[in-house]
Amino acid sequence: MKQYRKYFGTDGIRGIVGSCNMNHDFVFRVGYAAGIFFSEKINKNKECFVVTGMDTRSSSPMISSAIKAGLLAAGVNIFDVSLDAIPTPAIAYLVKYFNADAGIVVSASHNPYNYNGIKFFSSLGTKLSEEDESNIELYIEKPALYANREKFGKISLISNAEDLYLKFCKSAFLNNVDLYGFKIVIDSANGAAYRIAPSLFRDLGAKVFSMGSEPDGININDKSGSSFSELLVKEVRRTKSHLGIAFDGDADRVQMVDHNGHVFNGDELLYMIIIDRMRSCKVEGVVGTHMTNYGFELAMSRLGVKFDRANVGDRSVYEKMCRRGWIYGGESSGHLLCLDRHTTGDGIIAALQVLSAMVNCRTKKLSDLLKDVYMYPQIITNIDWDLSQDWRDCSSLVDSYNRAKDLLVGNGRVLIRKSGTEPVLRIMVEAKSIDIAKECSWDIVSSIHI
Repeated sequence: MKQYRKYFGTDGIRGIVGSCNMNHDFVFRVGYAAGIFFSEKINKNKECFVVTGMDTRSSSPMISSAIKAGLLAAGVNIFDVSLDAIPTPAIAYLVKYFNADAGIVVSASHNPYNYNGIKFFSSLGTKLSEEDESNIELYIEKPALYANREKFGKISLISNAEDLYLKFCKSAFLNNVDLYGFKIVIDSANGAAYRIAPSLFRDLGAKVFSMGSEPDGININDKSGSSFSELLVKEVRRTKSHLGIAFDGDADRVQMVDHNGHVFNGDELLYMIIIDRMRSCKVEGVVGTHMTNYGFELAMSRLGVKFDRANVGDRSVYEKMCRRGWIYGGESSGHLLCLDRHTTGDGIIAALQVLSAMVNCRTKKLSDLLKDVYMYPQIITNIDWDLSQDWRDCSSLVDSYNRAKDLLVGNGRVLIRKSGTEPVLRIMVEAKSIDIAKECSWDIVSSIHI
């Protein structure tokens, strides 16, 4: 049975800085609780090591110092890479590289600068299970029971973390292929990949135009990155580039645009990766989410590839992939998992897999990889919502949802869910016709304000 979690959402703990679950005192408790859990429950009181990192938010040094203080108070040793920002997936890799017991990243991913969060990785470089998160919450709630520590942790700085991660990313671009002849715009969202991403693609031979690479602490994800493609589209056209690649604030998500300004989301990019993999190996199945485009599901069926849906969140996708024994999965938002390359969703690794598919097909046009698939038009709307309230208690919303559901039988889908990262209700409508999708979406959204 799914356990109720008071602090953890779909990806760690997240909130507006200064709120009850994202302030210095609370974050210290989280660090202390996590340290006790990792050392006593995971490492059985042996010497425990945790790798820590952060993104470019102005609040990240403060939140990072609090989480590290809690870890040290719990007797945990720290390998710290917080001299500068580093992508979240890099911490997952470094946990395995240093044979550490866990990893912790201070980041709120795609959210604006006034948010921050705490993400956790296991010793395997994977997101913590819900059971582990629930156990950490027990320690958060009763810190006094574990207060008398006799030994405190030590902290060591990792000075070559960026070089180690760059080498790892390059190793995921197989068969000694390169990107010579490609012109690429890289949008790092003024986030954690602002140095690593442009450097990597240049090293692989591409001519790179960089944007979103001047973080000032408050411009992370601000009109840039994977959630905002308008400026990237303009820059791709201005520079006459073949494509643009956009990451979010901690670089675990990716979106891409082509030379015509068409934006390709996670479903389309995952399809490109799958058809490329099928050239050299059998792909038994792929995991998406309840948000994954119905057109993707139909395409997998035509290819003879099994498809399954998980709850939203890359951790949920990963867990279902493990249960099914499959190695590919992802979300429309751009969280893509290729377990033959990395243990977690990684925007940079995913982008390299798409580029590898382009090289293998000898094309510089992303659209050439999507000739045989039709993605249903989707309308996704975020509505401010009190997450303590069940949307099914709103009768007008339920009525409009049922009307849309009946109308779309066999021709589309409608989904309403609470966000796990911010106080909004996400409403997704997809249909063969964009006009029908818009009509249903408008009917549902307007019903909330009746």
